[in-house]
Amino acid sequence: MLISDDPAIVERARFLATQARDPAPHYQHSTIGYNYRLSNILAAIDRGQLTHIEDRVKARRRHFDHYAEGLADLPGVTFMPEAPWGRANRWLTCLTIDPSDFGADREAVRNYLGDNNIEARPVWKPMHLQPVFSACRRIGGAVSEGLFQDGLCLPSGSSLTKDDIARVIETFRATPR
Repeated sequence: MLISDDPAIVERARFLATQARDPAPHYQHSTIGYNYRLSNILAAIDRGQLTHIEDRVKARRRHFDHYAEGLADLPGVTFMPEAPWGRANRWLTCLTIDPSDFGADREAVRNYLGDNNIEARPVWKPMHLQPVFSACRRIGGAVSEGLFQDGLCLPSGSSLTKDDIARVIETFRATPR
């Protein structure tokens, strides 16, 4: 879903989401487009869920705060900062692990959590490292490569309980180093 008060952005998004078809009597595309439209049923469900969005954002922000507080004293663990010009919804709780300071790398922590039935994932693999884009030209990439190497996403669903979060923190802290 895209929400904007800029009609030009909305119109451009609609154009791209409807396969970027040029206004011609035949199928013509001068821009790569997509087919990202929701069905009416999915749109209705989304509208219904919007009435609860603030509660879900509050829950996820609360989870982030519990994680940040519970892991604050661990060397080499740094949480994703919040931009001073906005308010993060904390859809994911992401952090980075400096293995030389923490004593274990991201993958060791992820695997240890997994061994204890806690799903954690690396942050997203950068686009330029995806096989489908490997032959494409790029500029930069070192920052995203570092985040991928050291970044970890902890469980952050809005339905997690305080006990769930406490178990993740306890298990994270017990990672062999």
